[in-house]
Amino acid sequence: MSGRPVKHSLTLRGHRTSVSLEDEFWDAFREIARKKSKPINALAAEIDAERGVDLGLASAIRLYVLRHFRERN
Repeated sequence: MSGRPVKHSLTLRGHRTSVSLEDEFWDAFREIARKKSKPINALAAEIDAERGVDLGLASAIRLYVLRHFRERN
């Protein structure tokens, strides 16, 4: 693992986009989606709808993952 962000493709409300996330964040994001029984695109769309205009989608996903695992403890 290099720790460098890797581009991943998503479809949000019918529009293709990509986010650059480190493998660890992408794996954790997929794990959360799987545990919630949601397609990853649907979970990303929810995060996208809730984020502010000053926050990029990749950052919003990282914060979502961080909050998810913090709340488990």
